[in-house]
Amino acid sequence: MAEAKTQPTRIGVSEFLGRVEPAAKRHEGEVLAALFGKVTGVEPVMWGPSIVGYGEYATVYDSGRRVTMCRTAFSPRKARHSLYLSCGTPAEEAQFAPLLARLGKHGRGKGCLYVNKLADIDLGVLEEMIGLSWRNSFERYPA
Repeated sequence: MAEAKTQPTRIGVSEFLGRVEPAAKRHEGEVLAALFGKVTGVEPVMWGPSIVGYGEYATVYDSGRRVTMCRTAFSPRKARHSLYLSCGTPAEEAQFAPLLARLGKHGRGKGCLYVNKLADIDLGVLEEMIGLSWRNSFERYPA
């Protein structure tokens, strides 16, 4: 059975963030790392070459395939940051709707938010969203 493409690595988070370009994205990556760390209370781990993840859970798909993934994460990309939050179920969507309305300029994908730059959003609202996502992940995937 094939393994998940995104797995924990031995790359240091500080080492990775230190290589992010341009410098403004590097700084914002450091801000995100501090914010995610403050909310989750856990040390970050690199997942694959570019995802900074917090916590982990294991799940088994209907096919029988077992995967391990981080509970919440971000990736500081050149064009925009990807923020991976547990907000994909209808109940979670309803919880996140009022926060998304207050967040500021962002895009959406399945299970993630896209933010061009942190100045476009309210970091206090993002902090609330990370906390909600963190709690939701434990309801969905108990430790």
